[in-house]
Amino acid sequence: MTLTQGKPRSMGRMTMRDRSRIQCFTVRHDGVSILVSRGGRGRSLVLCPGLNCTQADLHELVSLLRRDHDVVTFDLRGHGLSSPAGRYSFDAFLGDLVAVMAELDLPSAPLLVGYSLGADLAVHYAAEHPDNAAGLVLVDGANPLQEPFLTDADLAEFQVMAEAEAARHAWLTAEDIVGLGLETDLVRGEILDRYRRIDVPVHVIAYTAIAGDSTEGRAPRHNRLWRSGVERLVRERPCISVDWINADHRLVFTHAPDIAEIIRSRLAPC
Repeated sequence: MTLTQGKPRSMGRMTMRDRSRIQCFTVRHDGVSILVSRGGRGRSLVLCPGLNCTQADLHELVSLLRRDHDVVTFDLRGHGLSSPAGRYSFDAFLGDLVAVMAELDLPSAPLLVGYSLGADLAVHYAAEHPDNAAGLVLVDGANPLQEPFLTDADLAEFQVMAEAEAARHAWLTAEDIVGLGLETDLVRGEILDRYRRIDVPVHVIAYTAIAGDSTEGRAPRHNRLWRSGVERLVRERPCISVDWINADHRLVFTHAPDIAEIIRSRLAPC
């Protein structure tokens, strides 16, 4: 898993008319309060942020998608305006998504979009609730890695990155973030089993340089591993379509219009 650094934290410019169209409410479960926002018009879409990412970070993408989608997004436990929790784990975050989906009164099954760890949550949700998603768009996550992304050689560097992220969080500690990174590697090692249980359209948006474009250090290995995982997924599930974008893991923030256009136009039935 790659930490996303340098993300925008502002909700961006929003007119009073925009604010009046957005419904905010709280979903309470498992001792936590999950802040949910809904707005826009058109096809239903639920957007799940990833680790160290909030709906505020995704404001530009959300605003673009709301032009022709009824977009629901939320903050995972310990993120943004949601409350802290006694535990942070993949299953706990998946429970947040399940709880939000259960509270929604949508006219039909939504398109489920996940970014980074949110993509993994979307795949697990769709596998376990096959009638509750019309399709998946997975943005740089849910990759069936054949070996761990984080090795012992990576942990010291990852710990430094986790400490920097934790300093910007109200609740998650560096230890929480490192533990989640290691757990996510295990989840991705087994995620092909979940894909096999999904029969709705799936589109992947993958970046060619998830770890940056350096030719030294660990970046080349991470980039090769990430590409080989996506290629493995397509071999196993040929109906899954992929857009490769020449960028790193932050592209969802720096190139939101491109991501929005892909989400809007690429998904087609298998």
